[in-house]
Amino acid sequence: MAILRDDQRMPRAYSDDLRRKLLEAYEAGAGSLRELATRFRVSWGYSKKIRGQQLRTGQKTRPVQSQHGPVSRVTVPVQQQLRAAVRQQPDLTLGELQQRVQQATGVRLSKSLAWWWLQQLGLGRKKNPSTPRSRRAGKISGAGKAGGNR
Repeated sequence: MAILRDDQRMPRAYSDDLRRKLLEAYEAGAGSLRELATRFRVSWGYSKKIRGQQLRTGQKTRPVQSQHGPVSRVTVPVQQQLRAAVRQQPDLTLGELQQRVQQATGVRLSKSLAWWWLQQLGLGRKKNPSTPRSRRAGKISGAGKAGGNR
């Protein structure tokens, strides 16, 4: 593990105490957001941001951060449909599974998302291609080097 110098430390969120003090000073008329940002040694953009959040939420503390990214389309009913489709016909291809889920739930899944959810639900499997295996599989020859005949 690398040791970081003081100037290399990861940035941290400002404390709720600092946030509350800046907002209370602004409400008391102690100065503009720009002046208070300078006094509290934060950026003017940060002071505008927290004031906007206070106006929206009515709170002086940092809002609780919700889940990152959009809400998943793979809801509990979609998961149940995935399980039911695999239970009914275990040798479905991913394309067939996509079609069944879309017909039953109206949710379109990409092949990679369908595969990922199969693994998450403990239903992962590997379908081998229907072609016969090569008899030479696993043999590595060093004779075919670049540069032609020797």
